[in-house]
Amino acid sequence: MNRLKYFIVLLAGIFIISCQKETETALFAVPVVKKLSEIRASVGVKDAKQTQSNGKIYVTEQYLFYIAQEQGVHIFNNQNPSTPINLSFLEISGVHDIAVKGNYLYADNYVDLLVFDISNIQNIQLVKTIENTFDFYPRFPEDAEYYDWEVQLNEGEIIVKYDVERRSKPDNQYIYSMEGALTDMAASNLGNSIGIGGSYAQFQINNNALYKVDHYKLNVYNISSPLQTYFDKSVYMNTWFSGEFETLFKQKEFLFIGSTTGMYVVNALDEFNPTFISGFSHATACDPVVVYGNTAYITVRGGNSCGAIKDQINVIDITNIQNPTLVSTYLINQPYGLGVRNTTMYVCTGTQGLKIFDASNNNNLILKNTYFSNVTDVIPLSSHLILVGPNKVVQMNYGPDYTLTPISEINF
Repeated sequence: MNRLKYFIVLLAGIFIISCQKETETALFAVPVVKKLSEIRASVGVKDAKQTQSNGKIYVTEQYLFYIAQEQGVHIFNNQNPSTPINLSFLEISGVHDIAVKGNYLYADNYVDLLVFDISNIQNIQLVKTIENTFDFYPRFPEDAEYYDWEVQLNEGEIIVKYDVERRSKPDNQYIYSMEGALTDMAASNLGNSIGIGGSYAQFQINNNALYKVDHYKLNVYNISSPLQTYFDKSVYMNTWFSGEFETLFKQKEFLFIGSTTGMYVVNALDEFNPTFISGFSHATACDPVVVYGNTAYITVRGGNSCGAIKDQINVIDITNIQNPTLVSTYLINQPYGLGVRNTTMYVCTGTQGLKIFDASNNNNLILKNTYFSNVTDVIPLSSHLILVGPNKVVQMNYGPDYTLTPISEINF
């Protein structure tokens, strides 16, 4: 009898365990879908407002632009950096970057290129939209184990982001895992003064050509007549190393593309026919690149989705543009954006602050100062320094011995 009771208890335990297994949970990536018609209809000029979004910075002689990712563009009169004046807000739900030439501002809106006339900053006008010219794939959440295939795209819709939800774990034979989603995802989404962007810029202007890095290609647009801006071509880099394009920097007739696997050097002397000429490769990582004189500086950040490489700064000699060579490597924790002015290099390291280096000797970068503020990118102008961090822009004056003095701070 005792054996029978034991057997019954054992069966009950097995049943409970099997039920628990059936109700195990997992994290799902749930696509958020929007209609392109609604995205386009929402574009407009609003009064100055507060937003909550990580951003990029872009500056012209008169204005400072804060690009609030997937929200819009804040426009400030920055003629006096100590008192920037918030003028207006360009509401663009799919914006990630901008470029400005003369009286025209160019912005992405998920898959579209927008052209704004800003000649009258009090009356900005959208004058041109080139539809479906970019590929847009939102970043897949790193912690998601499964993809919600019940969400289907209809014609005229795109996936703009992913929510992460905890749900009951499904039977694997009826659902794809994250790897399957990532494999199939690409098939489902369809005069002038020129401004300056940070090291994370994805737009650059070269005479009458506008360039935009777009995953694995460089898109070229003809902006010789802004009101008739048109897509010219896509340029693919046929190289021995591959990697997703992330950032774009221009010096003279050369473009320097930061990718997840290195740096591409492109000759853009023929502005509408840029051609690959050389490159520098490294292990998979996130890396913006800036150039000063005959030296390219790359911050290489590993960890999470960026890769397993150690965080570092690579100093590259580009005296022979056909053969970039590594000069030195400086290990640094969590580098993001960077900028160089004269022989001083400024490196943003997120919550660990702004690191200031003496870069007069490329074989021996020397850390001279640290400003502890959460910053991710920098533009070192000849007049002063501009930093961007989570929901803030900080402007600082240069001082002696690698010091900086705060001028103003904008918080969003």
